[in-house]
Amino acid sequence: MKASPLPDQSRFAFIVGAPRSGTTTLAGFLQQHPDVCFSAVKEPHYFSGQDFSDMSDAEIRDHVGEEYLARFFGDCDGSEKLRAEGSVTYLYTPERMATILQLWPKAQFVIALRDPLSMLPSLHSRLLVTGDEAIRNFAQAWDMVAERAEGRSIPRSAIDPRFLRYDEAGALGSRVEQLFDVVGQERCHVVLFDDLIADPAATYRRLCAFLDIEPRADVNLGARRENKAIRFSWLQRMLKRPPKAVRTVLAGEKFRQREKKLDASEGRAIEAIFKVRKRLLDWNRIPAKRQPLDPRVRQEIIDRLRDEVVLLSQVIGRDLSHWLGGVPEANPSTAEKLRA
Repeated sequence: MKASPLPDQSRFAFIVGAPRSGTTTLAGFLQQHPDVCFSAVKEPHYFSGQDFSDMSDAEIRDHVGEEYLARFFGDCDGSEKLRAEGSVTYLYTPERMATILQLWPKAQFVIALRDPLSMLPSLHSRLLVTGDEAIRNFAQAWDMVAERAEGRSIPRSAIDPRFLRYDEAGALGSRVEQLFDVVGQERCHVVLFDDLIADPAATYRRLCAFLDIEPRADVNLGARRENKAIRFSWLQRMLKRPPKAVRTVLAGEKFRQREKKLDASEGRAIEAIFKVRKRLLDWNRIPAKRQPLDPRVRQEIIDRLRDEVVLLSQVIGRDLSHWLGGVPEANPSTAEKLRA
């Protein structure tokens, strides 16, 4: 298939925030905007999964044209002011964002962040729904962090085992600092989940101002993703993360969009299987019941990530002293007084 040429004059925006921090809602804001062409799949995870270190500039451009632009932006007609996507894995692979700047020097990055005490249990629930996690109890999953750091007890269905390292997923200060070092803080716009919940309209306007697009009066500002639970983990993993032998017929549309041949067509039998698959997934999802965080795990998260929250507050210049149940040092305006 002919490669899609790189649109040198196009501006790109990448929502690279932490998982379960409002990235889907922010993507929804941009998907509704007539001047934005959003990727066919919200999270392509393309640049976090590619190593371009051994490729020449020409080879990189060809690969990106064929496997990224044609696959995820093939419906863009060229009239848009901005192209955008929202891969949360990019925050955890900042070193690979240099390729984006090599291709599109005007690229911008939107970083969504959330208090780890609420973000990590929500991430665990989401990984159960996506089929990446097999341990239903968050406290037990948290206790597996050290073992999983050594490559053990990782479900075969896990697409990116890094997110099963809940301690690393919550190390937001280090991640944001590294991203700033690679792409430059001036290219980045930070959105706190606190602000998104408290005033989505103001958050939307600030986002549009950063991206230099006009805010729309008719935009739907509602949250885009509810927290769901599942009846049976094994069924969810089979349908969401099927073995390679049956991936062609069981994998979902978004998953297959990342891997299937671009000129592949679906037969009626495949379409019928997809309908059954969707009905099974809908049946297997149930409303999530808010579970209190185990006090021991809560304290361990606080102890593990306290310094990360303090660092993050310094890096982004925001008062995060209310995170982790209260961290007085995580307020740039008072931190110096507390150290004195």
